[in-house]
Amino acid sequence: MHLIIINFVKLYNFVKNTPISKDLVDQIVANSGINNLGTASIREIKKLINQIEDKSNTKFIRMEMGIPGIPASQIGVNAQIEALKNGCAAIYPDIDGTPELKNEMSRFIKNYLDLDISPSGCIPTVGSMMGGMAGFMTFSRARKGRDTTLFIDPGFPVQKQQHRVLGLKYESFDVYDFRGELLKDKVESYLMKGNVHSIIYSNPNNPSWICFTEKELQIIGELANKYEVCVFEDLAYFGMDFRNDISKPGQPPYQPTVGKYTDNYALLISSSKAFSYAGERIGMLVLSDHLFNQEFPDLIPYFGTPIFGRAIIYGTVYAISSGTSHSAQYALAAILKACNEGKYNFLDEVKVYGEKAKKMKKIFIDNGFSIVYDKDEDKPLADGFYFTIAYPDLTGEQLLKEFLYYGISAITLTITGSERTEGLRACVSLIPFEQIPVLEERLTIFRENH
Repeated sequence: MHLIIINFVKLYNFVKNTPISKDLVDQIVANSGINNLGTASIREIKKLINQIEDKSNTKFIRMEMGIPGIPASQIGVNAQIEALKNGCAAIYPDIDGTPELKNEMSRFIKNYLDLDISPSGCIPTVGSMMGGMAGFMTFSRARKGRDTTLFIDPGFPVQKQQHRVLGLKYESFDVYDFRGELLKDKVESYLMKGNVHSIIYSNPNNPSWICFTEKELQIIGELANKYEVCVFEDLAYFGMDFRNDISKPGQPPYQPTVGKYTDNYALLISSSKAFSYAGERIGMLVLSDHLFNQEFPDLIPYFGTPIFGRAIIYGTVYAISSGTSHSAQYALAAILKACNEGKYNFLDEVKVYGEKAKKMKKIFIDNGFSIVYDKDEDKPLADGFYFTIAYPDLTGEQLLKEFLYYGISAITLTITGSERTEGLRACVSLIPFEQIPVLEERLTIFRENH
């Protein structure tokens, strides 16, 4: 009996042997002001991890933040420096963007999505987040009685935060069980109520990395036509479904888009991931010609014009920021010009994310984890910027808390609108290849302890 007790104590101590002291982590979490790790925001988790790293002197496997992990495009940097030397910092930019950038945006959309968009509908914004916010604010006033945005989740948590801050209404559903033909009845069940003005989704998707098929995009586009709603297509990870190489301008395949099936659309295109230009906060809001010129009389009391394009530029964008960084517009114009002329293959630089995801997913699976969102209809999911993980018998909140003891960070799927409460989102961007063996070591210990 004495021997059994000794062996049990040894086993207990072994299970508690984690890379970072449990007591230290628990104390920092208790003092963090975070009441529920499962619903903590990305920035709150980031701050918490910084504190644990500092107190424990242990470098984390940082998977909580979706930020670029490679240098910014040098083409953009050089053009921005030149613009600053030429004095643009002293001059207000036009609210709707510099002519050079608007023209290159229009060409880029044609070359990489095969859509015809006039330069007038190509609007630079302070990151694509601002483009979304401007769209939500304007559309919420476009038609009386249409006061709700429909989120096809999971999705970017901050877009819902924007709705909460603005006091705007939204509804949402998790697309996990509604892929393919099942998507039609599910989306239509919301649109037929008559209160939805817009649909929003990301493609490739943050956090799940699912990519809508042409069939699904057609379903969404046809429903947008039937119910006269706008589709906000968030293309933050433009071209990063590496199963299809869209890198040759003007040649198929193109980035899949709902714009092939409806004229009621707006595109949110980020320069943060595809061009690693996150720090300068420059993005693109692209309105279809139909949407730009469409008249909504209910806009007049708020914007003085019924024309949607004028309302969003000279009403909303003007009120929010009066335009965006002058020098960054020259940077983005130069990047897009190089892409349009076939001189810069932006996807060559970001393919590293897919390579890291493939290695990291295998390590997780080898240590007993599963991939939560694993297919696009009947096809295996692509390897890219994000993937989703779960561990048997642990909720997402429990798994996140456990990971802190092992020097691993992530966010729960709960805050993305996912109904898969057992899951976490992992981002690969900040993990250097030399840190991947450390991840394997820590997950090996995790599995042994569980």
